[in-house]
Amino acid sequence: MEKPKIWLVTGASKGIGLALVKLLLTKGQKVAATSRNASDIADKITDHQENLLTLTVNITNSEEVAASVAKVIAHFGRLNVIVNNAGYSIYGSVEALSDQEFRQAIDVNLFGTVNVIRAALPYLRQQRSGHIINISSVAGYKGFGNSPSYAAAKFAVRGLSESLAEEVKEFNVKVTMVAPGFFRTSFLDKGDQLVGKNRIAEYHVDRLVNVLKKMNGHQKGDPEKLAAAIIQITEETNPPAHLLMGPDAYEIVSEKFKADMNEIEQWKALTISTDLDESDDAHQFEI
Repeated sequence: MEKPKIWLVTGASKGIGLALVKLLLTKGQKVAATSRNASDIADKITDHQENLLTLTVNITNSEEVAASVAKVIAHFGRLNVIVNNAGYSIYGSVEALSDQEFRQAIDVNLFGTVNVIRAALPYLRQQRSGHIINISSVAGYKGFGNSPSYAAAKFAVRGLSESLAEEVKEFNVKVTMVAPGFFRTSFLDKGDQLVGKNRIAEYHVDRLVNVLKKMNGHQKGDPEKLAAAIIQITEETNPPAHLLMGPDAYEIVSEKFKADMNEIEQWKALTISTDLDESDDAHQFEI
């Protein structure tokens, strides 16, 4: 019988993270689950607690993250799969968001992910195996108005994941970036609290808030099915580097790629016009 994997899941107190932890435990896996308050996880999970380690971690604090990863290794003896799921969004235009508001989104979504990866990689590199799953978003492929900090962070997670995959493939460590569309979680529950303090009327952020309020509780995505898909890719010999999740994500990203290619072709002549002229190049090497 195959040994159970040891999982580390961040942002595990609700939504996709909680659904994943619960499903992993029912499958006999061992899970270290982090949140800003570990009791928020423990209160929601009553079964299979012998295979669960809950940790209070501020993922934007690199020292806390390093200490938590060390606790996981000390408790379980190894680490196989990391799911960087913790996320945070604040809405408002580039002009309206304060420096602190913008940076907080980057700190949680990007640097939190970086902190976990840096802390875990020495173990994965030494054991020559592992799988790092970074949760990005459809907003990591297409920027939406009044969501610049979230898009900036999630685009960055995509680039980070691709670079990381190149670095760690020789150590037999896999990297997958998962980009969900809209799933029925509590992500949108806070409503107006998701908007920055400074609102500039001309950017119509209230329209976005109203759309999100109407969407909340009616998203078609099933978090349990997403959790099952994440588990499935860890069982593949060659897991995907990029995994879109949800019909809406597939549609949005496909249309974005088509629009990008149309624009690239439209401006191709100007794009390829920037090399030195051949006569200049020839003159350069004359003896």
